[in-house]
Amino acid sequence: MSTVYALLFIIATLVLVIGLARKIVQYAKTPAPLKIPTTPAPVTQTGVVMRMFREVVFFESLFKSTKWTWIFAWLFHMALFVVLLRHLRYFTDPVWLPIELIQPFGVYAGFAMLAGLAGLLVRRIFVDRVRYISAPSDYLWLVMLLFIGFSGLMMKFVAHTDIVMVKQFFTGLMGLHIGTLPIDFPLIIHLTLVALLMLLFPFSKLLHVPGIFFSPTRNQVDNPREKRHLAPWAKAMEE
Repeated sequence: MSTVYALLFIIATLVLVIGLARKIVQYAKTPAPLKIPTTPAPVTQTGVVMRMFREVVFFESLFKSTKWTWIFAWLFHMALFVVLLRHLRYFTDPVWLPIELIQPFGVYAGFAMLAGLAGLLVRRIFVDRVRYISAPSDYLWLVMLLFIGFSGLMMKFVAHTDIVMVKQFFTGLMGLHIGTLPIDFPLIIHLTLVALLMLLFPFSKLLHVPGIFFSPTRNQVDNPREKRHLAPWAKAMEE
């Protein structure tokens, strides 16, 4: 079983890294022939950076659009960020001080993540206009993330897992050494779903994570009158 999961996570990591890298390169090379920043938009590059920061950290446009969706989405994403940072303890030895300091908060972040996901799932089910545009995959992603969070909390509060063995397994795997993985049901469910998430991530709607940085409506300066906008391929044609 340990060998199976070692191979599974090696493959999942390669798919995730290579798939994301290819998508980022594709986004970077995609022409943006029109000047289309969503107004009111900043007129300087510094303003664009600040706008992107507010969008990524505070979900500014979603806040202006719908407060209930913003609450659940922001709660989920920020909690997930803390949970991911907390999980770095399984890949670092010794554990970095900032990661040690956030360990107690990571548990509460797990509950906050589930609350945010539950709110987003309820929204898709009961809000007519959202349900109308929702595909089956939209529900499946939310359910998968809910089970990942739930199984993680199960290991903490119900069926305790030997986290020392889990850490030894993953730190060893980073050196291509296959250790022994505890065979606990919640852990197996958790790791299986995480590996599946890693495998599917580069081919899913979750690509909005890197995609937001390449959105012309967000990353363009609003200066069409001061400076003519030309895509790189259009410049080559003029030359």
